[in-house]
Amino acid sequence: MEWHEAVSVLRPHIVKISTPDCSGTGWLVSRSKRTELCAVATAAHVIDHAHYWEQPIRLYHPASNKTVLIHKSERAINLNQDMDTAGMLFPIGELSLPDEPLEMLANSKFIKVGVEIGWLGFPAIPRAGLSFFSGRVSSYNMDDSTYFVDGVAINGVSGGPAFQRKADGPPVLIGVVSAYIPNRATGAVLPGVAVVQDVSYLHELAAQFRSIDEAKESETPPTPPPSYELLV
Repeated sequence: MEWHEAVSVLRPHIVKISTPDCSGTGWLVSRSKRTELCAVATAAHVIDHAHYWEQPIRLYHPASNKTVLIHKSERAINLNQDMDTAGMLFPIGELSLPDEPLEMLANSKFIKVGVEIGWLGFPAIPRAGLSFFSGRVSSYNMDDSTYFVDGVAINGVSGGPAFQRKADGPPVLIGVVSAYIPNRATGAVLPGVAVVQDVSYLHELAAQFRSIDEAKESETPPTPPPSYELLV
């Protein structure tokens, strides 16, 4: 599969996330077969401020050109601050997301160093829409399932899906883009590495609950967001 073909497959799964304070990227990670609940994965720092202050979160779905505004009562948020990952659960309503999320890389497997991967997101650049980036895995930290990738990640791409192409099927999702770490060893800001975090733990999130009220009983309590560094 060519990169442009993989982007076409992924595009219907991706949303732009906007809050009163920031914007980022999210993607369909889970959908219930019994209810209308679905879950979007993103980086925690994209939505934790809105979660804490009970602010609305706007989702824009470029594949259908539809926008929805999701209020506190209409969602349940699962945050992992240590990994900078998050899942937002909500009734799908009029949002035209696919019936099935794409396959995720099992948490018992990892992409080898040197393999090229891609990612998608909405960079905070005037007139830039959903954009494609790629790079090779530089290293993998098995302790916390973190990839360091030789590639670019900029503001607005946070939460976007990182993925691997397959020769015989749709792309496989790896995780969310979390941060960009530039090289500051000499005092100047030089090119660095992008950080990708595993979110396979969210793949069955929507299937765990029968209603949004039930899901809200298990959501992460709102706490003051931590001070992140070098995020995108």
